[in-house]
Amino acid sequence: MPNSTAICAFCLNAGLRINRVEADGEEPHVSDRNTAVTAWEALFRAQVSVMRYLNSEFPTGQLSLNEYDVLFNLSRQPDHQTRIRALSSHLLITQPSISRLVDRLVARGLVEKIDDPTDARGVIVRMTQLGFSSFRSVARGHMGSIHDRVGAALTDDELRTLTELCDKLRLSTPGAE
Repeated sequence: MPNSTAICAFCLNAGLRINRVEADGEEPHVSDRNTAVTAWEALFRAQVSVMRYLNSEFPTGQLSLNEYDVLFNLSRQPDHQTRIRALSSHLLITQPSISRLVDRLVARGLVEKIDDPTDARGVIVRMTQLGFSSFRSVARGHMGSIHDRVGAALTDDELRTLTELCDKLRLSTPGAE
């Protein structure tokens, strides 16, 4: 993963303007460059810190964090299924890695692969009942770790504000869902 300081220094040295696109369609607002870079660095460092903690606390006896991520994303889809290509837009691993990961989950009976009836080249990944049970079991412990780290550091009002800001930032990214 690239060093965030190097990326931010590059942004500053290149004189890049950082734009914020308003959700209501208004003209983009240009933020102060140094403020935007400082906010990005704070967000990035907080994410790294929290993820390191969550990785260290993750109950790995049943699922790896990447396997959990696949099952988590499937759990949020209608009928707990989606095309494998759509799954890749929610994960931070490459398409070939996702395919291998899904194959391992199929071998363990946690998901199944189905031919897409609307596209002969497409594959649908569907979570099995065993996959859902495994996901729920691991999710309980993982939610406790999230609460211990994030919930202990921020108030409920701060958590709601953080959620709003993260959603706004995510949705302002081109191609975001």
